Amino acid sequence: MFTLKPISHDSVETALAKAERYRLLNEPNEAESICHDILEIDPANRQARISLVLALTDAIPQESGAFASALMAISGLEAEYDHAYYSGIAWERRAKAYYSADGPGSSGYVYDWIAKALAFFEEAEHLRPAGNDDAILRWNTCVRFLDRHKELRPKTEETPEPILSE
Repeated sequence: MFTLKPISHDSVETALAKAERYRLLNEPNEAESICHDILEIDPANRQARISLVLALTDAIPQESGAFASALMAISGLEAEYDHAYYSGIAWERRAKAYYSADGPGSSGYVYDWIAKALAFFEEAEHLRPAGNDDAILRWNTCVRFLDRHKELRPKTEETPEPILSE
């Protein structure tokens, strides 16, 4: 059987750049792999953990377990701000992926998941470092998404969440 090979500590910066490049090329699985390689030798690397979260959320439309994996990766973030902000990103991307797939009963779930993202972005706004308006930018994006899609409404009845193989 083949075994994974560790990367050198000297290559971390270039590996992070490659992970970003793969994300931009819409190849989240490659970016995810690189992030795992970095975290294997540097478990406290914040940028690798964030890139991993973003790569996993990029994969939500194609990979059934990506959302759950992203939440697990988010739990490894140490800063409260990071936890809130990237949780918002994960819920927003889950909602938009489900909306694009037009899943059964998607209207209620999409609305509720966007509302959950908004709650995380609001929390992140209160925890943000000075001069960092990322949470506000994401908040506004979510609000505009709901404004564009007026057909989305909160769930009105208690139904179990859809099975997304997560």
